[in-house]
Amino acid sequence: MKKGIVREWTDAIIFAVVAATIIRTFLLEAYTIPTSSMEKSLLVGDYLFVSKISYGPKIPNTPLSFPFVHHTLPLTTSVKSYVEWIKLPYYRFPGFGNVERNDAVVFNYPEGDTVSTRFQSNVSYYTLVKQYGRDRVWTDKQNFGEIVVRPVDKRENYVKRCIAVAGDTLKIVDQQVYINGKAVVNPERLQYQYRVQTDGTSINPRILDRLNITEGTRTNVPGQFVFVLTPEAKKELEKLPIVKSIDVIAEPAGKWNPDIFPHDARFAWNRDNFGPVYIPRKNVPIPLTVDNLPLYKRLIVTYEGNKLEVNGDVIKINGEVVTQYTPRMDYYWMMGDNRHNSADARYWGFVPEDHIVGKAEFIWLSLDKNKTLFGGKIRWSRLFSFVK
Repeated sequence: MKKGIVREWTDAIIFAVVAATIIRTFLLEAYTIPTSSMEKSLLVGDYLFVSKISYGPKIPNTPLSFPFVHHTLPLTTSVKSYVEWIKLPYYRFPGFGNVERNDAVVFNYPEGDTVSTRFQSNVSYYTLVKQYGRDRVWTDKQNFGEIVVRPVDKRENYVKRCIAVAGDTLKIVDQQVYINGKAVVNPERLQYQYRVQTDGTSINPRILDRLNITEGTRTNVPGQFVFVLTPEAKKELEKLPIVKSIDVIAEPAGKWNPDIFPHDARFAWNRDNFGPVYIPRKNVPIPLTVDNLPLYKRLIVTYEGNKLEVNGDVIKINGEVVTQYTPRMDYYWMMGDNRHNSADARYWGFVPEDHIVGKAEFIWLSLDKNKTLFGGKIRWSRLFSFVK
């Protein structure tokens, strides 16, 4: 009798694990929002359902893995949750549609192919190498931990808004995004950093709470604050008698930010003034020169696995002299709605088609970590709402 009960429970558990794995892989998966990069469209503490069938589910690169965890076993910092005895090539089943502009998309972090277990994806491995040198990053385990190389499906999951699709040309001028020469309609809750000057009076915290202003700080200048604001919050703050001015904190055109893609001084771009850049499209050749190569080098070498050589003005791919390159995948441009507090494509470039996980569709729970259970912790207005 006991053996029969044990066997029944074992069979039930195995069935539940298999069924849940199939659902998570091919239909729907739950995710949570850990950072503020998409505020106020998506909030820290939002719990989402992400549709795998919107763009078509992809076959896992590493099918042999511990169930219900991503890349690392629980209670460890570097023990892989998967084995690479079997590695499958990229394949995506047909879906209901394609990635479109303004979609909220979950994808594998493109620079997450190599990570420091000390910093994980909070600080890019490539940023660490630029700051400290490759030798130190690989050998100084006390400060950087282990260096781990991850397959595409085990890279960190990010959620951003798709701004440009394959074949588009993107440009940012004074924060405004242009696609194919036309200004895009900005998301309703788009945010930027602003410098707010008052008459010396502090702004009542209740007003900030009412306007849902959650990111800000006081500067060393009397009566001056830096707040992250939506257009609506900015408009309401301007009505306060104590507020004298509100100015966006902008990086001027022509000022090079080395943290910005493609990290080359020949491209004097920054977070607010960027491009133009062409988003690669599958089977459409890209003219290649030594001048535009920094834009497409990582695509050619890392994402599509080619050998690249440059000798003076001569470019060789897989040993052949070339003047153009034809991508094997579509690419996308993803940015956060919290434009001045988002590590996105402006910092690491294109998102390859094989990194796309699914479409953020539905918020089933939303919790405010700064509030108590009976003090507003549950954001009732966001429960069972669709992602916009």
